Amino acid sequence: MAIKNKQLVVMHYELKVNGAQIETNFDGSPIEFSYGTGEIIPGLEEAIQDMNEGETKEVKIPAEKAYGKHDPSLTETLPISDFEGIDLEIGLVLEADDDNGDLIKATVTEVTKDEVTVDYNHPFADCDLDFKVFIKRIV
Repeated sequence: MAIKNKQLVVMHYELKVNGAQIETNFDGSPIEFSYGTGEIIPGLEEAIQDMNEGETKEVKIPAEKAYGKHDPSLTETLPISDFEGIDLEIGLVLEADDDNGDLIKATVTEVTKDEVTVDYNHPFADCDLDFKVFIKRIV
């Protein structure tokens, strides 16, 4: 029986970007999510909609249905004095709470003697994602 909205899906997956494995849970615990509620990226949810318990599938999720295109407006250059006590380097992911108390992440993309440029785009923005999924259980 294929997955339906609001059903609990128990799934193993492997994620590759540009042929490199980024993460997998095939050797560990599966993820659990309520299908159709936006808990996973839209393209993956769409790709598994007709799958059944016990089924394995490989799918390519285009960037537009994953983490979107890179948005240049989501970068910001700040004075280096805002980062006092932090060992800054390109690629460092910084975490902070926004005004609502929600966690935000930014990646350092440039460091000069006076300024730091950070990028708030998801690290996989502009990336097509290759998934191998196994539907372990549908409840």
